[in-house]
Amino acid sequence: MRIEQIYTGCLAQGAYYIVSNGEVAIIDPLREVEAYIQKANADNAKIKYIFETHFHADFVSGHVTLSEKTGAEIVYGPTANTDFKATIATDGQVFQLGNVQIKVLHTPGHTMESSTFLLIDENGKDHCIFSGDTLFLGDVGRPDLAQKAAEITQEQLAETLYDSLRTKIMTLADDVIVYPGHGAGSACGKNMSKETVGTIGEQKQINYALRADMTKAEFVEEVTDGLVAPPAYFPLNVMMNKNGYESIDDVIKRGTLALSPTEFEVAANETDAMILDVRNEKDFVKGHIPNSIFIGIDGGFAPWVGALIKDVKQEILLVAPEGREEEVITRLARVGFDHTIGFLKGSFDAWKNAGKEIATIESISAEEFKVNVAVDQHPIFDVRKSNEFNAEHLNDGKNTPLDFLNDHLAEFPKDETFYVHCAGGYRSVIAASILKSRGIHNLIDVAGGFGAIKKTGMQTTNFVCPSTLK
Repeated sequence: MRIEQIYTGCLAQGAYYIVSNGEVAIIDPLREVEAYIQKANADNAKIKYIFETHFHADFVSGHVTLSEKTGAEIVYGPTANTDFKATIATDGQVFQLGNVQIKVLHTPGHTMESSTFLLIDENGKDHCIFSGDTLFLGDVGRPDLAQKAAEITQEQLAETLYDSLRTKIMTLADDVIVYPGHGAGSACGKNMSKETVGTIGEQKQINYALRADMTKAEFVEEVTDGLVAPPAYFPLNVMMNKNGYESIDDVIKRGTLALSPTEFEVAANETDAMILDVRNEKDFVKGHIPNSIFIGIDGGFAPWVGALIKDVKQEILLVAPEGREEEVITRLARVGFDHTIGFLKGSFDAWKNAGKEIATIESISAEEFKVNVAVDQHPIFDVRKSNEFNAEHLNDGKNTPLDFLNDHLAEFPKDETFYVHCAGGYRSVIAASILKSRGIHNLIDVAGGFGAIKKTGMQTTNFVCPSTLK
């Protein structure tokens, strides 16, 4: 038996490859499935099962495509309902995989179909669990994502999760390994560890939600405290995972249509496509196509796309670093954005060399910012998350988190110059691009963000550890 964790940092997501005696199971695969097929071929093994811990909201799983290409059986836990062929397992049902067994533990609470898969080794010993979004390292799954579909409150889901953890998870031996569905950075929890592998025993010691003396009421209060609204694309991804989706091969073929600057301009004028520029933020600041939106491929790309674009059916025209177009289209498809209709051949340099109109963003260093603020006292907008802002911020800063920027456009002055900053410079350029696309041009970006600002000695609030904030 061999277990491989296949971790995707952009999504903070863990998929799993298990092989035993010529048979393979995949847990929660990503949408691009060739890597799993190649692994199985290298092991001279057949992919027999695709286990899905639940209907994912933050990414589109590869279960449908992988099953079509390999004939593997898709397995969900109890209460799941799909528009494609799948086995809906019963609680406690066991699946044989080579010399090992995989047992279904129905653990509702994050969603009602959520299930944990317990791997029993060749000697009949409980070896590990693939816990999906039921149990993370340091946290548990948020209980608010399924409430609309299930007509159930987040408090009721939290109560259900409390029971699942205590009757199905905490009863396992302390040495059972925990392989979670996500790590730090995912929007599916709020206090996840950066570690991606742990044990039941460790979690009983350090995970607030597994405290032995915790009452159900205390659990509900702590798990639901501080939840922010999930990204708008989450329910759209759930529907794709339940109903099926277009082959990623077709998505890539459509998106990798190379367009000259003139063809690109015509496409932008004749469609409702968004121009998405994924180059480095410093390059975007120096020059970009007017009204394009920046979300850099080398930052937290996919989650920010989902949080800010919202509609997965939005057509996209792409400006990407040369040679990375297919990578970008693939990463868009991971979160359900399948409608890239072409990319700018030669990237932005081709547009500039063709003499087309360009736009820039005014950006200053933190040192310049310090000098200017002492004189002009223009408003300062901090687009970091609220917990970052509450931990420490400039005394005169106003928090307008990037996640919800579109809901706060009226708060930005239309005539007076203002400053915008984040933690390191990536998010503030995203914010600036959105504001400029909405006709708000009187902004100045602070390069390097709060990290650079602090080094100037500017006065900030006293630091408060985010873990102590309510």
